[in-house]
Amino acid sequence: MEIIPALNCAILDFDCIKQKVRVAERLSDWIHLDVADGRFTFNKTWGDSKGWKTLGTKLKLEVHLMVEEPEKHAEAWLEAGAKRLIVHAETLSGETAEKILALAKQYGAEAMLAFSPETNPESAAYSDKFSEFQILAVHPGLPAQSFLPLVLDKIKFLRGKYPRARIEVDGGINAETGKTAKSAGADILISASYIFGDTNPSKAYKSLLVC
Repeated sequence: MEIIPALNCAILDFDCIKQKVRVAERLSDWIHLDVADGRFTFNKTWGDSKGWKTLGTKLKLEVHLMVEEPEKHAEAWLEAGAKRLIVHAETLSGETAEKILALAKQYGAEAMLAFSPETNPESAAYSDKFSEFQILAVHPGLPAQSFLPLVLDKIKFLRGKYPRARIEVDGGINAETGKTAKSAGADILISASYIFGDTNPSKAYKSLLVC
């Protein structure tokens, strides 16, 4: 099981980003950044691709684009060094899905297709073009939400249909919900509040590794 710490910081709070990146550098090779635009989501989060470059971190970056028109944001993050783009099925058409897949390939990055809790994974006609999937186990945007058990069937469906796919689960992950997500078929768990909200982030991170 792979565990990736997640950053979900207020739109102007670059200090939050810097502080959490330094903590994450001691935990993992990867970092997950939530970019919420206030259109696809109710809130906005920090999402400055140029600012990211100034951090000088060696962490591999995956960017969760919780935005309308992700095709307009994708290349800026790839230029900033993103190694994985996560885009929502709810914001794509077949054409924009192809555009993002082509951009990711051009930059040597991965593209992952995400589904919000209420979305049926069978509804995206272009799912077969992806080999990596994310199930969002909370509503897009806001941190510290509770894991929604309704997503477990969606994880199982994706694991059954795409047995070789990489499946990531994001939202409400703790030691207990991490185990249920893993049992349903998850390969990667994303955690923000559980790790960074603990007085001992390393201990919290390690408790997820043994899910």
